[in-house]
Amino acid sequence: MAEISGLQVFKYLPASKKAENSNCKKCGFPTCMAYALKLAKGQADIELCPYAPDELKTIICHTMKKAQQEVSLGFNHKTIVGGEEVLFRHDKTFINRTALCAVIDTDISDYEDKLNRIINFEISRINETFKVDVVLLKGSNATSEIIEKIEDTGISVITEIPQNLQKIDEENFAKNIEKLTLTRRTAIETKNEFFSSPTYIYFKHQENLYDLCAKASYYICKYANMIIFEDFDEAVFSSLLTLRQNIFTDPQKPLQIEPKVYEFNNPDENAIIFLTTNFALTYFAVANELEALNVGTYLIVTPSDGMSVLTAWSAEKFTAKIVAKAVEKSGLYNKVKDKKIYIPGLLSHMQKEIQEAIPDFEICIGTTEAYLIKDFVQNLLK
Repeated sequence: MAEISGLQVFKYLPASKKAENSNCKKCGFPTCMAYALKLAKGQADIELCPYAPDELKTIICHTMKKAQQEVSLGFNHKTIVGGEEVLFRHDKTFINRTALCAVIDTDISDYEDKLNRIINFEISRINETFKVDVVLLKGSNATSEIIEKIEDTGISVITEIPQNLQKIDEENFAKNIEKLTLTRRTAIETKNEFFSSPTYIYFKHQENLYDLCAKASYYICKYANMIIFEDFDEAVFSSLLTLRQNIFTDPQKPLQIEPKVYEFNNPDENAIIFLTTNFALTYFAVANELEALNVGTYLIVTPSDGMSVLTAWSAEKFTAKIVAKAVEKSGLYNKVKDKKIYIPGLLSHMQKEIQEAIPDFEICIGTTEAYLIKDFVQNLLK
């Protein structure tokens, strides 16, 4: 059943029919409409109204029921999975990120090496730092000291898989995807308690890490709440954490990075200056190309509310005034000999306007796409 609106709730209350006890205030609200609006948002109790019909109580009870349970993992209960209410991120947002879990069997002789690799693993991306979420600790040496050591690093520890998680373990990959999708869809659309348990996938030892990464990526998108790996590979986990961050973001809050000057390859007075917006995907596309160059560069990132280049321009979040302020704040004038700034090629029409706002630098047109930067820079240096 879809979410109920305040107006739909109001139709069941006395004031909608101008009946006796209309707007009686016994619920604690000034009018039936005010109460209905709060009730629809889950901010009031249906039992507050002594005149609410049983039909409305049934509707509210079903509407407010969680589609999917939330389950806390670990002795520190830090990692939470489940609790999802939508099928698609753009409908609202996803709530709890798919937990990535690594298995450590303490009966294996070299388990301490794997343990240390897991504890020391972390990546930073777009103002967030990520680690392995959960360790499934097995074997006769799974002592409280080891558990405490792991959880002190912020990683949750489980010694068995909770019974209120549902394992998806069909014959093949396609059937797993079908089962995951059916389970989530049924939970969201019917709130059937039989389908409300968070789901998990268990990967046994895999020889082909590319295949492992590809399958796990799809499971993150379609709709595993936790993925457990017997193998631990830093590259695979880095890839999955990066994908997961993109999937589990609020679509109403664009991914953005801190607007400032970023340095690549130890820039000196001969460095080249580029400029772009603080949209995370734009930044990383450009940053990856600049890092790959054997040339010192500066990248001025303007405050653009996380919008891409053209979107920022159309929303007046990338103006000559904003660019001039960012350049002034950068302090680069006295750091480079060649006073040139390369702006995105998509905004070539702003060259003259930006030039007038920043007379101390020569404003030049850069590339329209990040992948063209390498050839562009090579041509500059000829």
